[in-house]
Amino acid sequence: MRRFLAVLACVLSTPALLAQSQAPAQPAKYVPPVKGTATIEVIQAPSKTIGKEIVTVLKVRNTSSGSINLLSVEEYWYDKKLNMVTGDQYRHKKAPILPGEIVEITLRSPVKPDLYRSQVTFRHANGEVKPTQVKAFK
Repeated sequence: MRRFLAVLACVLSTPALLAQSQAPAQPAKYVPPVKGTATIEVIQAPSKTIGKEIVTVLKVRNTSSGSINLLSVEEYWYDKKLNMVTGDQYRHKKAPILPGEIVEITLRSPVKPDLYRSQVTFRHANGEVKPTQVKAFK
């Protein structure tokens, strides 16, 4: 009976100990969205062929004073005659991208013959996006 009571006491006290050791949740911070042109910094890794796809990885950092809602990224691949051959698009639907926040974006396009170059465009829910290519975030 003593063992049972000792085990029961341990089981009942464990949630109280775990609850005390967790950090309190911070309230969500609201940052008004950018209206008009937003600014971002972009680090673009070289595109790689993986299987039957061309994979492009971008790291995007919000340098605007407001949050960016519904960021849209589109990649278009062209052949040597500059005809559009293939492409992919990404929509950031999770949460607004806060100022200073970094988001990693992966674009996957099917491999087609004679791919020559690509172009990446950015937009957001309230206007255009002005990207700046950088080698590293400061």
